[in-house]
Amino acid sequence: MPILAVIFDLDGVLVHTDQYHYKAWKRMADEEGLGFDESAGDRLRGVSRMESLDIILEKSGRTYTSVEKEALAERKNGYYRELLDRLTPADAAPGSRDILAVCKQQGIKVAIGSSSRNTPVILERLGLKHLFEAVADGNEIVNSKPDPEVFLLAAQKLAIDPEYCIVVEDAEAGLIAAKRAGMKTAAIGIVINSSAAADYRLHRLEELTAVLKG
Repeated sequence: MPILAVIFDLDGVLVHTDQYHYKAWKRMADEEGLGFDESAGDRLRGVSRMESLDIILEKSGRTYTSVEKEALAERKNGYYRELLDRLTPADAAPGSRDILAVCKQQGIKVAIGSSSRNTPVILERLGLKHLFEAVADGNEIVNSKPDPEVFLLAAQKLAIDPEYCIVVEDAEAGLIAAKRAGMKTAAIGIVINSSAAADYRLHRLEELTAVLKG
């Protein structure tokens, strides 16, 4: 099957805001007296904000109401958005603009498929928003990855059948979501060494060029 569209995850693929997420969760967790470190942070890759909070609260020793949990999540997001204010176009991942240019040259459509509700802010700060034909994000979906909803929505917006799409992801949950959507998958980042859901493994974004050429 030819590849007619590439759907990119955002965090960890086109921009590396992992440390921003970690610092924001760490600040909130410390304020609440919750144990949280880098190893716990690795478990948050590719999952929604509320699911991430549930992971952090696993060892809290108390039960939080839905109202309390929503307040904690919003506090974390406030800290995260403060950190996002530091983003500039220079923070786009190496090779990101080059691979988007390759897609345009080959007539391949490109979209974002991200669980993050901060996707519009991040794209704006990076100066990448105008380069995508479609954006599907956490503001529009009910189910986060590994549910395929966000990728199916992106394909729908592009008017491309899922079987002609490839997803570039740095998280296991995202790769599983893409496979469930019936799409090809390209893993990047630390997940290339562990995921069985990857059709291709990229050490750099530029390596996607060879995949697109078939």
